[in-house]
Amino acid sequence: MIHPVIQKVTERIKLKSQLTRQTYLSRLEAMAARQRGSDRLGCANVAHAVAAMAMDDRFKIVSERAPNIGIINAYNDMLSAHAPLRHFPDIIKDEARLCGATAQVAGGVPAMCDGITQGTPAMELSLFSRDVIAMSTAVSLSHDMFDAALMLGVCDKIVPGLLIGALSFGHLPTVFVPAGPMLTGLSNSEKSKVRQKAAQGLVSREELLASESKAYSGEGTCTFYGTANSNQMLLEAMGLHVPGTAFVNPSEASAREALTREAARTVLEITHKKRFVPIGKLVDERCIVNAVVALLATGGSTNHLIHWVAVAKAAGISLDWDDFAELSGVTPLIARVYPNGEADVNQFQACGGPGYVIGELLRAGLMHSDVLTVKDGGLEPFTKVVNFSNHKLSWNAPSLSQDLSILRTVNEPFSQTGGLVLLKGNLGRGVVKASAVPAELHSVRGKAKVFDSQDDLQLAFQSGELENFCKTNGGVICVVRWQGPSANGMPELHKLTPPLAVLMGKGYKVALVTDGRMSGASGQVPAAIHLTPEAALGGPLAKIQDEDMVVLDLEKGLLEVLVERGEWDERTLSVMPTQLRENNSEGLGRELFAGFRRNVSSAEQGAVSWQ
Repeated sequence: MIHPVIQKVTERIKLKSQLTRQTYLSRLEAMAARQRGSDRLGCANVAHAVAAMAMDDRFKIVSERAPNIGIINAYNDMLSAHAPLRHFPDIIKDEARLCGATAQVAGGVPAMCDGITQGTPAMELSLFSRDVIAMSTAVSLSHDMFDAALMLGVCDKIVPGLLIGALSFGHLPTVFVPAGPMLTGLSNSEKSKVRQKAAQGLVSREELLASESKAYSGEGTCTFYGTANSNQMLLEAMGLHVPGTAFVNPSEASAREALTREAARTVLEITHKKRFVPIGKLVDERCIVNAVVALLATGGSTNHLIHWVAVAKAAGISLDWDDFAELSGVTPLIARVYPNGEADVNQFQACGGPGYVIGELLRAGLMHSDVLTVKDGGLEPFTKVVNFSNHKLSWNAPSLSQDLSILRTVNEPFSQTGGLVLLKGNLGRGVVKASAVPAELHSVRGKAKVFDSQDDLQLAFQSGELENFCKTNGGVICVVRWQGPSANGMPELHKLTPPLAVLMGKGYKVALVTDGRMSGASGQVPAAIHLTPEAALGGPLAKIQDEDMVVLDLEKGLLEVLVERGEWDERTLSVMPTQLRENNSEGLGRELFAGFRRNVSSAEQGAVSWQ
């Protein structure tokens, strides 16, 4: 029996999406009804498409009309999470041949690492890279010779970009193929402590680098539950993976190869010749709600309040932050994984991982079970844990949580509500990752200190100015503005976490308010982020001044500046400093993204550049 609020929100999303969803599905059905590519395209087109293939594969495509899988690969060996993907296309091609089908690498997409670009000008390309990846996926599939697609990618903007691009070819059955997390190195909490010491100048660069290198120890995703690993949880909840694939380590090479082969077999099972499940029909309103509930139940990345709005939009579905907030009100937090706990994703997986979480949520009626997935049987196959032994894959129900500090039941959760909170008030609308914030900091009141960039805040911390402000006022609400999509591409402000955590550790009440983003690994500092409308477009952050009293209340969902209404209305809007705007527009490729900054929608509308 589905929870009444889950059903209510799902029906509301269906109602407001009725026209756009029907338009999308009509386009999908028209595309699906066409002849196969090699039958439909001209002879010269087909000859070009198969020219580089072995003769047997050409024969299969043209004469036998065998299914042809298009592989979209986000491989590069700069990203630890994507390095294992180098071998996946050959594995897929081999398995396709064994199944009487063919596969081609349709194209590659760019994949940048936020861990490398944090705090640098290149981070201003990060959010926009999602749409570039979506466009690259569409370009790759535009050769239009494919009966199905496999998406090879893992990290922050890559999976949402691949998903948006795949939905633009919604008539194709599609399976996502991850590579798994790296093995556990230095714990995330220990890494965080060293970073805080470094922010205070208490450890050398050599010591900091040694710590970071122990934390990021090899191939695979980072082991904290940031945006990359939240991606994997959401794809499991949407039924777009081979069940249980998300968190099997790359070092388990035989298991990963077996899962990759299973992905090829799985996508072939949902083509026209068998149980036809195009991705555009699979990703419906119920599927989107399932993804949001899984995010909330696990305290996942705040970035997905932007990305999954865009993903939904790509499928003709209208999703907004009010939907997130209402779902959060009835979704219990049943997982604690760093940064909202001490465990890493390997420990999460050992306790039952996504299979356990999905099973618990289904039993409580908090997810829709009767949905299309890449496996027959709705979401039930995704309640299992995958095992690999004797060269074979098998799936079993997870046992009860092996560690109640990591995973709990719906009946005894860490919190009765989800990990994300919508804030509203005279400063606009924003979100906060409540699951990582200690209960005593769920309501913070303090004087504002306004900064025009994260560099300015860093300098104020290093000079002692920020701590002096805290000493005088008992704490600080740091306001960092001009960080929205239109201003500079909305970079993550992850470098602000260590200095703010240091001040909080000294007993000051500290919070952050910004129209920018924080990392999916944001920690215990209360951070009201994604403020919309953004300052650069005349949002209220452009009015706030030093020493204005600000209230950030997670329990009431409130974000207010305590200034008399008349005075507030009469204040003029500050303008983004000319030098700052000029610095944001050139260098490291940023000049190529001027059109994105001009045309991008708000954070709450998904920060999309294509509508």
